[in-house]
Amino acid sequence: SNLDSVDVDLMAKGMKDVFAGKAGMTQEEADKAINAFMMKKEKVKADANVEKGKAFLEENKKKPGVITTASGLQYQIIKEGTGAKPTLNDKITAHYHGTLIDGTVFDSSVDRGQPASFPVSGVIPGWTEALQLMPVGSKYKLYIPGKLAYGAQGQQQAGIGPNETLVFEVELKSIEPPKQQPDNAAMQKMLEEAMKK
Repeated sequence: SNLDSVDVDLMAKGMKDVFAGKAGMTQEEADKAINAFMMKKEKVKADANVEKGKAFLEENKKKPGVITTASGLQYQIIKEGTGAKPTLNDKITAHYHGTLIDGTVFDSSVDRGQPASFPVSGVIPGWTEALQLMPVGSKYKLYIPGKLAYGAQGQQQAGIGPNETLVFEVELKSIEPPKQQPDNAAMQKMLEEAMKK
């Protein structure tokens, strides 16, 4: 956008002035000024993303089939499965396709051709909530506000800005059976036997 290029030009000029000593700043003051500028820029971006996300979700919830939960998560059932629903302690395997609200793809197991596995409790809050609503075999479209996604930090390396609202298509393939814990009573007995020897 024009705004960004103006910022960059101003910033470059400001830096040149600073380094040329025109601004009469020490290196430390210059660093502080540049940092403050960058932080302000991030905050402006973060606030803009919150507003953009709000407007998008506000419009989106009027669409037929879109359900909004108490947390602000929105989802649409593309296909309702018939399997079990995962719990917070489960590990699941799913295919997913993640985009920004403008359609930019930032991550997709579908494109990689390889479903991903992860613990239900080890993903962004919007996923943790949604997965527990989904019977195995389901495909849902999730609309996740920034606060239930990567928050103010964003995921810069993935191209997700601060407070960015995300859209995922998620197909829940399976729940992985929990690792068999050894039976305590049997263990106890074995220990006792071992102690007797």
